[in-house]
Amino acid sequence: MAKATPEDNNALQRLRAGHAQERVGGPAGGRQLASSSTRYACGLSALTTDEPDANAFAQAIAAEAAAIDAGFALLFFSQSLVDATALSQALKAHAPSLAYAGCSTAGEITPQGLEEGHILALLLPSASFSTVSIMVDNLSSSGMDRITGEVAALRRLLRGRVGHALAKGTFALCFIDGLSYAEEAVTSAIHWGLDDIPLIGGSAGDDLKFETTRLISNGKVTSDSAIIVLITTEIPFHVFKTDNFIPTDEKLVVTASDPDHRIVREFNAINAAEEYAASVGIIPQTLTPLSFASHPVVVKVGGEYYCRSIQRMHADGSLSFFCAIDDGVVLSIAQPKNMVEATRAALKDVEEKLGGIDMILGFDCVLRRLDARNRQVFRDISELYRVNNVIGFGTYGEQYRSMHLNQTFTGIAFGERQAAE
Repeated sequence: MAKATPEDNNALQRLRAGHAQERVGGPAGGRQLASSSTRYACGLSALTTDEPDANAFAQAIAAEAAAIDAGFALLFFSQSLVDATALSQALKAHAPSLAYAGCSTAGEITPQGLEEGHILALLLPSASFSTVSIMVDNLSSSGMDRITGEVAALRRLLRGRVGHALAKGTFALCFIDGLSYAEEAVTSAIHWGLDDIPLIGGSAGDDLKFETTRLISNGKVTSDSAIIVLITTEIPFHVFKTDNFIPTDEKLVVTASDPDHRIVREFNAINAAEEYAASVGIIPQTLTPLSFASHPVVVKVGGEYYCRSIQRMHADGSLSFFCAIDDGVVLSIAQPKNMVEATRAALKDVEEKLGGIDMILGFDCVLRRLDARNRQVFRDISELYRVNNVIGFGTYGEQYRSMHLNQTFTGIAFGERQAAE
């Protein structure tokens, strides 16, 4: 890692000063401060800001990376705050030797809870995290066999660096263009190449504009791509997922669709929006993203139910989905459970399995965020994330092992370093 400049150190000091004030003032102390710096017992370090100055944030990253000897950074950012190319150029200027990967978001999870319009960096110290990554371009024209082969090669590269003994403590992260229509195939291809390495991740978002998402990796800025990161660590970890819905007996059969664009035109041989609205007791003209978040549909795969969330309604009453869809697919209307209690129970289960949570890297469907607002539990969920040290971002879809999911929280929880010794 290159030595931090005095300018970089000043940027980091400003971040830390802001975080110290935030801890003293608490959530009720008025406006959230612009920046924070948080170090966790497991060695990871998180930096956040809501200032649109990519250079200042890159300087702070460079200073913290030098301080903890970080070899890799994960970056999640709102395109409403900062341009992906500007962020990439700032990192090249101020932290040229730091490898990184990340994507644009549909909201962020910072150490202070659920936020919007932020940049978040998670730095991995070289002493306890060994990391390799690849970017797969042109997903729409990529063969899945090529992706599987590249992941297998990446796995061999990491094993060559850390040896077979340490390779058991390995997990995989993936970030995929959330508007690529390719997440199911890509997730499956990555899973095949990983062998038994657990995979989690999130689809990049663009603040619910549904125009263009961005992925960044070591100077490259792209769309229609995916990033795979393999990480080996001595820190104990646990990969998990949680959702909050129960299937009902109300069925919707896809009878007309455009699978390539994830559009359903008809359910049960009736206009899709009209039939969906009738099934959940809503007037079709009033359907919004909040409606879809509050009344999800699920599909049964291998004995388990998975959410197939609706993205938006079109003028002709057709519906776009966040997940793959096709003629003949049978969907069930789902009844939501209490999101706060379901999430709290999942986190408690993780804590028991891990022997204590130091921090969690989480990928949270943007529809959960919308549903939390609609049910007036947004602050409760935000506080639950804050007290459990969750950081991450709001997604357009979640990856968990071989599956691409919706309206789900997927995460990896880390224990403290001492528990691994």
